Amino acid sequence: MDRRAFLLTSAAALQVRGANDRINVAVIGVGGRGTGHVREYCRLPLARVAAVCDVDQAQTERAVALAEKAQGTKPKAYTDMRKLFDDKDIDAVSIATPNHWHSLSTIWACQAGKDVYVEKPASYNVFEGERMTAAASRYNRIVQVGMQSRSIPHKKRAIELLRQGAIGKVYMAKGMCFKRRPTIGHKPDGPVPAGVDWDLFLGPAPMRPFNPNRFRYNWHWFWDTGNGDIGNQGIHEMDVARWGLGRDLPTAVVSTGGKYVYDDDQETPNTQIATFDYGDATLVFEVRGLNSGGETGMTPAGPNFVGNIFFGSSGFLTVDGAGFQIFLGDRREPGESMKAERGIETGAHMTNFLEAVRSRNYKDLTGDVAVGAMSADLVHIANISYRLKRRLEFDPATRKFRGDAEANAMLTRPKYRAPYVVA
Repeated sequence: MDRRAFLLTSAAALQVRGANDRINVAVIGVGGRGTGHVREYCRLPLARVAAVCDVDQAQTERAVALAEKAQGTKPKAYTDMRKLFDDKDIDAVSIATPNHWHSLSTIWACQAGKDVYVEKPASYNVFEGERMTAAASRYNRIVQVGMQSRSIPHKKRAIELLRQGAIGKVYMAKGMCFKRRPTIGHKPDGPVPAGVDWDLFLGPAPMRPFNPNRFRYNWHWFWDTGNGDIGNQGIHEMDVARWGLGRDLPTAVVSTGGKYVYDDDQETPNTQIATFDYGDATLVFEVRGLNSGGETGMTPAGPNFVGNIFFGSSGFLTVDGAGFQIFLGDRREPGESMKAERGIETGAHMTNFLEAVRSRNYKDLTGDVAVGAMSADLVHIANISYRLKRRLEFDPATRKFRGDAEANAMLTRPKYRAPYVVA
């Protein structure tokens, strides 16, 4: 039975069992992505949205109304996730906060006995990835990272073919995030909007005056709270690149680029190239936020080209949101291909999470926290190289840089703001 048929069969069976068997899920962070979480869980027969939580009262109210209309029952509303974690009616949490909250909220949830679905990137830095992975193990929690590619049929088939030698020995993976991003401009600091808890929004990050450019979505482009587009859209493709290459952590990294064209408040680069050395293979990742063309075999999505190319001794394979295609030999003869099934990406990944919550076996997960944290580590060490402007030697066993105290200091924050401390 294929994955889509399995999901449909499972859904039918659960509908017969009834709502009382559903997993009570709380969604934390109900902005754009979090609203998508609410919609998906309301559609899935395994789940019930039992609560929502956000530091912005207006967003919380919208999410409550959305869930109540979709599922017929009204979820509880929270501002502070710590109070939500005390709620014994909640079985699992789904975290769609900004990146700088991912690890701490996951750790707190695990300590409270909740299972966790957490958005990508798994962690804000390398240290936090280690701590959240340890928490999942220590408290025996199911923790899935929102890297949906791991549950998408055509991407799973593409990786299977790479493993079978369909393009020979794979020697390079190239991930691309050519995603058009407009300038964010300059905005002055100002008063905190009514209904927003700015202290809770910043959490582990340093206290800053409120600025609209550091708030909704644009927090991605500031080092205090985000990881740039390599850790935003890019982490999806970075994970696929590492998955297809069949490697863990590299022995060296170098990343260059800059913020070009725009004069605005953004701190992270809009143009970036990172190269990871595995000795017998290379992973290259490229971010372009400005106008850009694509590459052979890639399918455009408006002005964007987002996906991966794997190069082997007998051909290459391209994979993106539209499907995959193999090209063989010097003449690039078409090999096996597969089109994407639309509309199942997030739902399939969340269903996999809910099924693992039922089975209590983390090995059932397609995107376990250890896998997610490792892929996020590539983002973090690339950004450290970019910020220090030099090549760095890396020890995969210790997850530290070799002989470089300055780089190692950047594996975590200089200081966590109490009481939002990752330890």
